[in-house]
Amino acid sequence: MLTSTEYSTLIKIPEGVEVKVEGDPIAGYKITAKGPLGENTKFLKFRDVFIEKNEDGIRIYTPIGKARYRAIVGTYNAHINNLIKGVKEGFEYKLKVFYAHFPVKLRVSGNEVIIENFLGETTPRKAKIVGRAKVEIKGQEITVKGVDIEECGQTAANLERATKIREKDRRVFQDGIYIVKKP
Repeated sequence: MLTSTEYSTLIKIPEGVEVKVEGDPIAGYKITAKGPLGENTKFLKFRDVFIEKNEDGIRIYTPIGKARYRAIVGTYNAHINNLIKGVKEGFEYKLKVFYAHFPVKLRVSGNEVIIENFLGETTPRKAKIVGRAKVEIKGQEITVKGVDIEECGQTAANLERATKIREKDRRVFQDGIYIVKKP
């Protein structure tokens, strides 16, 4: 039952996805989602923000009506929705390699992407693949896929950052790896 200051949101759980909520508001909540693409877990903790699972779905609420607490409820909502979407549909970032001066060669080696001949450099640059994210390279197209949006996003950012150009005019040297499509 909502009081006049209580703020609440409800997340419906789609078919084929199982969500488990463990913990309490003091120790924090461990939310685990299992679906067709795998399993994902997130730990959430903030005082006076509560998460409970019932037959309707997952309810996130706070008895305090202040803006900061309402914002945390919205943040929890987004995190849990990302967990559910990740195990049901997955996340995909698309990146593209641009070069005008020297042809860039890419390859995946273990948990790194090796970038060779970038701007004619003899030392290869490396970008770390975070967690369970998968990187596929087809010509000048790079695809980063996974069930965790944070791992996929950080891997895509690592690729972009590895080819950041310093001490050259960006208007002339536009070479690099750039994100062209986000989830």
